[in-house]
Amino acid sequence: MKSPKADILQGTLDMLILKIVALEPIHGYGIAQSMKRLSRDVIQVQQGSLYPALHRLEERKWLQAEWREADSGREAKFYTLTKAGRKQLKDEASEWERLSDAVWVIMQAAE
Repeated sequence: MKSPKADILQGTLDMLILKIVALEPIHGYGIAQSMKRLSRDVIQVQQGSLYPALHRLEERKWLQAEWREADSGREAKFYTLTKAGRKQLKDEASEWERLSDAVWVIMQAAE
């Protein structure tokens, strides 16, 4: 039986986070929920992977964050994409397209 969760290739999580954040300012829990919803429950990122990735992206200046009130009424750290983050997302998306095209060609090879 197949697991409903998918393992994410190394480096792909960063690209997916950047894409989700590019859609709107969002907090960590919202990123995880959006990723799950948009992937139709295939990609479910755990807190132990998500929050270190958010810190790493913030340190690289691809994300910026500010504390503000979430819909729940609690304070949450909301992330937005920086100019450098937009460039990184564009670069990573191009590389992902190139890689996925190459994988598809290999998978279509006749046995």
